[in-house]
Amino acid sequence: MNFEFTPKMQDLYDRAKRFIETEIRPLENDWWQWNHKPENLWKVWPEMEGLKDKARAEGLWNLFLPHAYGDYAQGFSNLEYAPVAELTGACTPASEIFNCMAPDTGNMEVLKMFGTPAQQEQWLIPLLEGKIRSAFLMTEPQVASSDATNIETSIVADGDDYVINGRKWWISGIMDPRCEILIVMGKTNPDAPKHQQQSMILIPRNTPGVKIERCLTVFHSMNSPGGEAEVSLSNVRVPRDNLLLGEGRGFEIAQGRLGPGRIHHSMRMVGAAQRCLELMIERADSRVAFGKKLSEQSSVRQDIARSFCEIQQARLLTMQAADKMDREGNRAAMDLITAITIVGPSMCQQVADRAIQIHGGMGVSDDTPIAYYWTLARYIRIADGPDEVHMDQLGRRLIKQYQ
Repeated sequence: MNFEFTPKMQDLYDRAKRFIETEIRPLENDWWQWNHKPENLWKVWPEMEGLKDKARAEGLWNLFLPHAYGDYAQGFSNLEYAPVAELTGACTPASEIFNCMAPDTGNMEVLKMFGTPAQQEQWLIPLLEGKIRSAFLMTEPQVASSDATNIETSIVADGDDYVINGRKWWISGIMDPRCEILIVMGKTNPDAPKHQQQSMILIPRNTPGVKIERCLTVFHSMNSPGGEAEVSLSNVRVPRDNLLLGEGRGFEIAQGRLGPGRIHHSMRMVGAAQRCLELMIERADSRVAFGKKLSEQSSVRQDIARSFCEIQQARLLTMQAADKMDREGNRAAMDLITAITIVGPSMCQQVADRAIQIHGGMGVSDDTPIAYYWTLARYIRIADGPDEVHMDQLGRRLIKQYQ
């Protein structure tokens, strides 16, 4: 692959960087402080919608969609978008301001690839316009959901409807007052072959039987306004037309959803780590301890050098995965996609940990975003599936190739 930006990539990158530096970064701390005040729980930061309008006017909108979609998306490839995802990873509110925030991105991709025209008109268009938000319900508390074949939520046909019963947890975004549509994975036929039992179905957020059982904290944070929650589905009834693609095709949909999302996550992790490195260098060059700057300490220089190497390795690996996915498709790029899913969050966590150490007490506070990046990276190592599962799958595929 060519590591030089094309003129199209360079233009997009420059415009996104300029917008982040001039419009978002000056307000980033205000966004953080506002979201962590108890009186603002489950409320939307007042500046958010105005910044989203500005970003859309600048053409910095729905950049994650790899194919053009009317007036809503220009159609940047995964490789073209990847450097911008890195920029948004280094400035936390930017992803939402560009309408490129999970789980909406994955849900929009699902609706675009697999939704009917009616489903797209009702749910995809409002999501692309940034008028509503969404949630994805897969993980369950009673089973090891890293193997999605374990999922027990039932989707049972009843006349012109489907009736859904089950319990889900770690549902990101469902507490957001703008969340209006849920994509739910469950079983339509427990007797079918293992990977043909599951289906995905659309459930409007306000449907009777959808109940928030409790909010879940992540390292003591409620992550307002989106949050994470445990949700019960009790005799939830929706029309048959709400099923996506067809019965037994849940895994097929999931494979289409996961590839691009993991590129986005990995590049955001690279961006977060890059910002930690920059803050680490600034701190090392300004802080004096025991009569000399930290930057003059060999151990500190080694931490900085090692972090640079690891960030660059993860960056290039992710760009390679994006390039191969663009040229050959998700399946051909699966080994690289799995590799970046393993490498990206672990790398970011390690770099953030070094940055915390160099900052001392400040590093564990909210005076910098470093502590948040550490917890985010640690969370992603589970949220995108445990490291052990990805390594097992990758190892199994590699062994099979050489047998």
